[in-house]
Amino acid sequence: MPLTEIKAALDTLPVSRSPTADDWRRLSAQWRGDLDQRIQQLTKLRDQLDGCIGCGCLSLASCPLRNPGDILGEAAADGRDRP
Repeated sequence: MPLTEIKAALDTLPVSRSPTADDWRRLSAQWRGDLDQRIQQLTKLRDQLDGCIGCGCLSLASCPLRNPGDILGEAAADGRDRP
């Protein structure tokens, strides 16, 4: 999580008293959805990398990590050295 988001959340805690368990639960509930989404994205990336690391195919047609606009990848897929 970006430090700016953490700071913004911590800034919502009361300054007149110590944070309570309810305060911490509120903050964690705000972060839970974002963290779940990030975990899902990273898991998907990890699983896709298994077939990509070292393959060198540069194929936009079959690469699960598609890189739109990758001119060098298109050239390699067409059998050319350069665009």
